[in-house]
Amino acid sequence: MIKHKEQRVGVLVDVANMYHSAKNLYHKRVNFKEVLREAVAGRKLIRATAYAIKSDSKEEEVFFEAISQQGFEVALKDLQIFAGGAKKADWDVGIAIDAIKLAEKLDVIILVSGDGDYEPLVTYLQNNKGSLVEVMAFRQTASAKLIDVADDFTNLSDNKKFLL
Repeated sequence: MIKHKEQRVGVLVDVANMYHSAKNLYHKRVNFKEVLREAVAGRKLIRATAYAIKSDSKEEEVFFEAISQQGFEVALKDLQIFAGGAKKADWDVGIAIDAIKLAEKLDVIILVSGDGDYEPLVTYLQNNKGSLVEVMAFRQTASAKLIDVADDFTNLSDNKKFLL
């Protein structure tokens, strides 16, 4: 896919999806600074948001500060713990809503997640908003359907610069 320097881009990162993929595949962390640089690819960055879950650990605060300094707005949501002990923490709906709201102001939406739940969002943005949608994820943990519907796919496993 040709990436024009005049394209307005937004980068939406599902931090939990990326964190767990890198940890499970490589026992490493994601280099979000390099992910952002690769995503933007010399185009006009309008918004970069990292969606994360807060569980009140000291390490988290350091991470949130670091990712903020790398150019991301950090959107936080508290970890939900239910009476039976079950835990729930995801940003799927929040990311989808933000992507739809931002679509009017962007030419390209870059979704940094391999979660197949985003496949209907990608299709909606392409067909109803005229957006180009790029996906960045580790191929081994990315949904094949999500990869197929994306206008472009960057396999983060192809380059070690995406890992710390």
